[in-house]
Amino acid sequence: MAHRIGVVGGDGIGPEVVAEALMVLDATGVEVELTDYDLGAHRYLEDGTVLPEETLEEWRGLDAILLGAVGDPAPGQAAPPGLVERGILLKMRFEMDQYINLRPFRLTDRVDFEVIRENTEGTYAGEGGFLRKGTPHEIATQGSVNTRMGVERCIRFAFERAMATERRQLHLVHKKNVLTFAGDLWQRTFDEVAVDYPDVSTGYDHIDAACIHFVERPERYDVIVTDNLFGDILTDLGGAVAGGVGFAASANLNPDRVGPSMFEPVHGTAPDIVGEQKANPVAAIVSLGLMLEHLGETEAAEAGAAACADPERHTGTTSEIGDAIAAEVTNA
Repeated sequence: MAHRIGVVGGDGIGPEVVAEALMVLDATGVEVELTDYDLGAHRYLEDGTVLPEETLEEWRGLDAILLGAVGDPAPGQAAPPGLVERGILLKMRFEMDQYINLRPFRLTDRVDFEVIRENTEGTYAGEGGFLRKGTPHEIATQGSVNTRMGVERCIRFAFERAMATERRQLHLVHKKNVLTFAGDLWQRTFDEVAVDYPDVSTGYDHIDAACIHFVERPERYDVIVTDNLFGDILTDLGGAVAGGVGFAASANLNPDRVGPSMFEPVHGTAPDIVGEQKANPVAAIVSLGLMLEHLGETEAAEAGAAACADPERHTGTTSEIGDAIAAEVTNA
């Protein structure tokens, strides 16, 4: 039976890189039913649409969603800051309970690790507000929500990922010396869950130390688990360390499969290079591979991963890189 896939090209270079990912998808021969959705900052600027409730309900019946990028669509065009990001990306994560954000970095001998980011709590839960806004005495608060349930399910997922690796190693990254309440909950939960995985070696790093290690000693890591905000920052750095954000792929997973998971490159919309064939489609294609893995299409996912891992296919125009990877997948 064909997999039902929703496609959101989005803004800026999003449609360009998604087009290359879909070409690679076609090369795999995996049977799919694709449905396009016109959403993003460009759509909001046209008619005020962000994410209609009827679209959200339609997505609940899909197997997965492939998204290019949402944000400023072109130079000089901008939606209100955070409107489409919260209105599309975060709303999808919360409504579909995509509580795992998985970001792999496997592009060099020294850079071969993945980050498991809790995806529905922390500072992105939206707890906070203003007092006396617009006055000289204005106060803004922004809380961090951490539940035992949310933390534990993320940590257990990370231990399972670590069990599937050769080194069976898992690091917790947080800032428990300063964030003593949230950090304590994360560390205690991590230690308690670790008892169920005696074959996994464990470690801990403060977030600032982890950033240094990412640059100086990335081979230190195998699997990392961390909270929402730290994971967001750390994985962007991971993309740079791996060769650039054009290689940064992601999966927003509902491991319980009670709703669709969403897969996206995390390089943003890059409005300054739209239409110039300069966008790197590798992140979008690797995100496609994560989607295929999630859907159980292991052979196709492995063929795509092997093709993307070859540095010889990382140079050229957007279309040339996509063509080279698709050709290799077809041969495989």
